[in-house]
Parts: sequence; structure tokens; C-alpha cells
Amino acid sequence: MLLVVGVYVVAGNLLDGVTSAGRGLAKGAVPAAYQSLVQKWGNLCPALTPALLAAQLYQESGWNPTIVSPAGAQGIAQFIPSTWATHGIDGNGDGKRDVWDPNDAIPSAASYDCELAKYVKDTPGNVSDNMLAAYNAGAYRVIRAGGVPAITETQDYVKRIRSLSQSFAAPVSRIDPTQQAAGAIAFAQSKLGTPYLWGGEGTAEQGGRFDCSGLTQAAYAKVGITLPRVANDQYNAGPHPSRDQLLPGDLVFFSTDLSDSRAIHHVGIYVGGGYMIDAPRTGAVIRFDPIDGADYFGATRVTADGAKALPTSV
Repeated sequence: MLLVVGVYVVAGNLLDGVTSAGRGLAKGAVPAAYQSLVQKWGNLCPALTPALLAAQLYQESGWNPTIVSPAGAQGIAQFIPSTWATHGIDGNGDGKRDVWDPNDAIPSAASYDCELAKYVKDTPGNVSDNMLAAYNAGAYRVIRAGGVPAITETQDYVKRIRSLSQSFAAPVSRIDPTQQAAGAIAFAQSKLGTPYLWGGEGTAEQGGRFDCSGLTQAAYAKVGITLPRVANDQYNAGPHPSRDQLLPGDLVFFSTDLSDSRAIHHVGIYVGGGYMIDAPRTGAVIRFDPIDGADYFGATRVTADGAKALPTSV
């Protein structure tokens, strides 16, 4: 443990870069079926980025094109029928405006965002924040307030989408280490040798056993960060360092489809030197395993804001 924590501290002292969202998308963060759409339409106007558009779509539907909300919002972009009637566009040029077709719904979401950005372009403050606030509360309220209005729901929405967008943006510089990483590693190390249990969350009834994402969830819960239960949603809890930028405490992911984070099937906690602590499978115990393999997908540097931004149900 001293070695792992020491590595973390040294790495933290060496890295003083910041996460900066560019106009590219992180590898595999957007499902392959929608990546080109999000990349193209996320550049429709200066106030919008592909990462912001991806964050909105993930927040709204979890990439599910058939979902209907309790309020009647429809499809991958969760348009209310009255809003779709006035703002839906024929994104793929087939002569139809279909709210259930991502080829129409994703371009319509971007078009609606950019229309809102035009309405609030002369309002003081950050134009992207004002655009997001207008999406949540309406352009009139943003203009009247002179920026993001003092509405808790709207302020939370802007912060949530901004934070979540870091998970979809390709980093353009080094990513800061997090203070909680060493504590999460310490928890995982304390569970070495514990037998694996499918669906295990470490409860007394389960004999303190875990599966892979149950272990990572519990490790970060120990340091006050709430992660989703399943691995493919944990991937969206922060920005994504490259393989050569990994630090102890990063979550490392493995997928059956290297172009799609929704196909992630396994997660562990990186400890340095090309190794992770993970709960690998039935019949095995929590242990150190190498991370380099054909199904290695990528990593996430968990942040408190990134975890808070995740939707509770996707």
C-alpha cells in the first residue's frame, strides 16, 4: 500500500495540468451508431460542442432511442411532442421528421440548442451556460435574469451537463489527479483475497463479497463519491486519461466492443505498473491483475463533480 500511495503522491506532484474540453469526443464514449452524428451536429454552432450534446443525450435517455419519460418526452433526445412539432427537423433528408429516429432526433437537439443560443447571445455571461439554462428554463427567463437564473433546478442542470461533458470530451491536456484516489485504493487493497460474488455489493448478507463494479462502487463510496452500480455507467464519472497517463485510482475498463462504452463488461482500480485490483469472475478472488489485454477499453479519472452529474437512471 505504501508503494501505491507513494506512486499516487509523486504523480500528483508531477501533474498540474487541467482538463479542457475540446471539440473532439473521447474514445468510445458515444456509441458507435451515434458518434458521427454527435460529432457533426455538435459543431453546429460555437456555443455547442460534441461533448455538450453527448452529455445532454446521455442525461436525457442513456442513448435509448425508444424511451418514453413519465412526462411523455420521447426518444433519444426526449422531446415533448409539442416541442418536437415546432423544433424537430428532418436531419437525414428522407422527407420525414421522426422523433424516434436518432438521425432526426440528434440533429434536432443540436438545432434546438443553437436556436436557444441565438436567443440569449446578447445576455451577459457564458453563452454555452446561458444556452443550457435556456434549454432547461426557457430563453425568456435567462434574458430577464441577465444570465443563468437563480433557479436551483436550472443552476444544477447547467453544472451537471458541464461536468458530465468532461466524460465525453477528448482531453486536450493532462488531467489532474484526484485526492480521493488513494483512499479508494486502500479500500480495494483491504478486500484482497475476498471471493467474488456475482451481484455482490459487500453486504453482510453477501458475506462482504463483491463483483467487479460492486467493488469499485464501494471503494469510491468509502471516500464520499457515489458511483452508479454498473461498469458501463461508471465509465462516465470523469474524464478519460490515455494509457500512458494512467494514475493509481483510475478506473480501468474492458469491453466486448472497443468502439462502444455501453459494451463494457469489466472494471478494476488501477494501482500502477500496469496492474489493477479487481474482482474478476466467479470462482476467483479479489486480486491484482494486469490491465493490458485485447479487451482493454480505456480509463476514467473519477471526479466528485463527474459522479454527481450522472443521471440516477439511464
